[in-house]
Amino acid sequence: MNRSRTTTIAPRPALTGCCTLVGAGPGDPELLTIKALKAIQAATLLLVDDLVSPAIVAHAAPSARVVHVGKRGGCQSTPQAFIEKLMLMAVQEGENVVRLKGGDPFIFGRGGEEVEHLRAAGVEVQVINGITAGLAGLTSLGAPLTHRDRAHGVVFITGHAKPGDAGTDWRQLAATVQAAKLTLVVYMGVAAAGQIAADLCAGGLAADTLVAAIQHASLPQQRHALTCLADLPAALAREQLGSPCVLVIGDVVRGVQELALNSASALPLQALG
Repeated sequence: MNRSRTTTIAPRPALTGCCTLVGAGPGDPELLTIKALKAIQAATLLLVDDLVSPAIVAHAAPSARVVHVGKRGGCQSTPQAFIEKLMLMAVQEGENVVRLKGGDPFIFGRGGEEVEHLRAAGVEVQVINGITAGLAGLTSLGAPLTHRDRAHGVVFITGHAKPGDAGTDWRQLAATVQAAKLTLVVYMGVAAAGQIAADLCAGGLAADTLVAAIQHASLPQQRHALTCLADLPAALAREQLGSPCVLVIGDVVRGVQELALNSASALPLQALG
């Protein structure tokens, strides 16, 4: 009696990689956290944003693959959907993926979108924070974002609205900032600086409210301008400040002026360096 025999072939286990969103900070490699450095060194694949310093990418292992997925306002950028698909595919292929972002992944870095996409596919994601440019920029000039006598809090906000989004009501925000005595830090706001300044003034902020515009925060090529809301567009044009640049608006900027007046050399304090 012949008996047929069937052979069951067990499915090959899927490769399981991992993904970490790493904040590279504002640019200075010495501002990396130890945890961020370890993650970069352990990665087999790094997906690197445009604003990340090459000196930080240099910490990657020689065997690691580095893919630049630049994202800059007003420039040709890698589509976000493609980046998210690439991250998921690499994890499924067993890669140790590091998504390396300038500043902090969860402060205007689209980190939230990427985490949601990966978690929806069953992938757990670790996030390592980095120093954000708004903090590093004003600190490099020797002034704080908060001060008991000058600012009770700080608002981080983008000056670049998502396509189809009405964006920020700057007039309404001005009333809140004034009433609560807050520092306002605007990211990606250079292109719309004129309109932002006009709306903030229309909303109640004084035209002589101090502003520090800081380009390339923490890097050797950092440049800045001290001005007021009324003169902000002219100051940006005069000093030829462009992206990447943060605008710090509020009475805390007075600390930069005081430092310059009280220092014979008027050199910026590198408090984070």
